[in-house]
Amino acid sequence: MLMTVKIVTDDKGREDAFSVRKKVFVEEQGVPLHLELDEYDQDATHFVVYDSEDNPIGAGRMRGLVNAHGKIERICVLPEHRGKHFGNMIMHTLEEHARKSSMKKLLLNAQAYAVPFYEKLGYVVTSPEFMDADIPHRAMEKSLLDES
Repeated sequence: MLMTVKIVTDDKGREDAFSVRKKVFVEEQGVPLHLELDEYDQDATHFVVYDSEDNPIGAGRMRGLVNAHGKIERICVLPEHRGKHFGNMIMHTLEEHARKSSMKKLLLNAQAYAVPFYEKLGYVVTSPEFMDADIPHRAMEKSLLDES
């Protein structure tokens, strides 16, 4: 089964990303919709994993920040597709895009249960646990300067 990660720039692609995010964050985790879809969605770069039938099954976004830093947000995969490395696919595509955009460091706020996933990808915890949308999180970062 061929899966692809696409950088989406049109309304349909953004709606595909939003549909996955709504299922995971709003319906599954109980995040209020007004917190999930926010003012950064319009300017962020969105990434969507599509299955072989072009159905969206995973998503994420990245925003450019000052000092050549990028902020990774909203990484998610539909429950029935978890454990199949689609999160890794999103992250690798996102990191490659960040390198091509000359970003030097990536930042993210990981849900506490997902910290080991990001650590395996080279991210390090930079904060104590904090609450966001009533869910425990930890800030993490990864330098892109150490990689070729």
